[in-house]
Amino acid sequence: MPVSPRLTVKSQLSEEQLLAHIDLAALPQHIAIIMDGNGRWARRRHLPRIAGHRAGIRAVRQAIEACARLGVPYLTLYAFSVENWKRPHAEVELLMGLLREYLKKEIAELNRQRIRLGVIGRIGELPLPVQRDLQTALEKTRRNTGLRLTLALNYGSRAELLDAVRSLLEERAGNGSLPLDEETFRQHLYTRDLPDPDLVVRTSGEMRLSNFLLWQAAYAELWITNTLWPDFTQCDLFQAILDYQKRERRYGGLGMARS
Repeated sequence: MPVSPRLTVKSQLSEEQLLAHIDLAALPQHIAIIMDGNGRWARRRHLPRIAGHRAGIRAVRQAIEACARLGVPYLTLYAFSVENWKRPHAEVELLMGLLREYLKKEIAELNRQRIRLGVIGRIGELPLPVQRDLQTALEKTRRNTGLRLTLALNYGSRAELLDAVRSLLEERAGNGSLPLDEETFRQHLYTRDLPDPDLVVRTSGEMRLSNFLLWQAAYAELWITNTLWPDFTQCDLFQAILDYQKRERRYGGLGMARS
């Protein structure tokens, strides 16, 4: 019987204390984060929503630096969903502007840390200037061999699944012997070059996946915190990893304790 995800409170341990307890031999290989709470962070401070989004960039840096510091191979950030187009036009334009600003300013730092940038989603529907800046960033980091940082932009898991089915049917039309199994289907997902996430982190206390990596997160461990995204630090990610390392991943089996 599935267990509801636990809401985690902020640890009182220092960064060094948390880091000292992490087993570097048992790290999650792929961490995916639903970055939520920018608007609430701004509202509580009587600031415009864009101030929350801008503050959220600091948290992005914290998460990236924590993963690079530990040696986590893959990090995926849910940056802009297909549903986010429903937001006011001015806010969407500001978000696109912040994305372009981030891509231009952070390339040197990504290269310094040997971080390779990737992107998943319906990228062709993004504004052309954003597409150009993304392509430039992808090209400038493609030879890096460290952390694989993937941005989910104009992403929705249902859209991804539909796109995968369309792609699979087109390929099958030209090759009737194409098998219909999980591995073949996986090769048509946006994430075909990434392992499934081991750990999905969500900030702001919301208990849902919000159309994020529904296929890929089938057996991921969920870690949810009340912390709003702009307040998310390396300590929070270290705590998420520590909690992850205390869990037994059974993948539908009985596990060691009951075998």
